[in-house]
Amino acid sequence: MRDLTRNDLGQLTLTLDDGSTHVGIVPVRAHPLSAPDEGVSLMNTDSHEVAWIDRLSDLPAAWRQLLEAELAVRELTPQVTALLEVSSFSTPSTWTVDTDRGRTSFVLKSEDDIRRLGDGRLLIHSAQGLNFGIADRTRLDKHSRKLLERFL
Repeated sequence: MRDLTRNDLGQLTLTLDDGSTHVGIVPVRAHPLSAPDEGVSLMNTDSHEVAWIDRLSDLPAAWRQLLEAELAVRELTPQVTALLEVSSFSTPSTWTVDTDRGRTSFVLKSEDDIRRLGDGRLLIHSAQGLNFGIADRTRLDKHSRKLLERFL
């Protein structure tokens, strides 16, 4: 890869080492839950892979920021930033949480709907069929960690 920019229309534009330019690039994570920093495919408008990135963290900061911004728009997993209230410590229970996309409530049917992904990350599957992520449960505030521990 020689260059990655955003054009005047807001599309990602990739220039490869051979000089070819691809407009409208779409990044796609290979393992969005288990290894979000590893394995990102850059797809052209015909859904063909034009470049592969082993690790986002190895990219120059400007390129990484462009790709992370594009991925954030495409990925619909709100990240829980705080647990405010849990209706009951047995399931099913209604959770009221703050997320990176605002405050919401959802129903947790079973403790089995909380998946540990490693490195303190969790994926919570609600009864409504939506997934919520917790990037690092150890970074939650004390009240949130106390509520969460009752279900883990």
